[in-house]
Amino acid sequence: MTRTAQPTTEQTDLLTTLANHRRFLRFTVQGLTDDQARETPTASALSLGGLIKHVRDVEESWLRFAVGGAELMTSAQGDWENGFRLLPDETLEGVLAAYEETARRTEELVAGLDMDTAHPLPEAPWFEAGASWTVRRVLLHLIAETSQHAGHADIIRETLDGQRSMG
Repeated sequence: MTRTAQPTTEQTDLLTTLANHRRFLRFTVQGLTDDQARETPTASALSLGGLIKHVRDVEESWLRFAVGGAELMTSAQGDWENGFRLLPDETLEGVLAAYEETARRTEELVAGLDMDTAHPLPEAPWFEAGASWTVRRVLLHLIAETSQHAGHADIIRETLDGQRSMG
């Protein structure tokens, strides 16, 4: 059910936590060139620009789920392989701006959602069959996803040029 009220304290707390993890991820790529953001200096195929793109895509996908369930979530098909890469025609500045826009939309949408609204998860081998997630669970998942990838980004950045987000 959609509300027009201000976000609850719970929503504010979850969105603030998500914003903090986004900030760590964005901080990790500060001062990089587009070429550096494309590099894959670790054993992983991940790049810093690709991580920003991936986290943005995941957030948008889960927000579609929070609003309209699995059908809306899967209505936009992404490019899985290139979703982890900063392509030659893309810039770090551009993917960061798109990520900021996604964050803004997330905060607007969540403010209007009931945290207890639940939808059945899409069928996938990594989800429990028949399970449903609430908007609350979606936000918790986004916090975990963003945090995990901020850690990946920190390792990639340290490998790239010695800079660390923390410490």
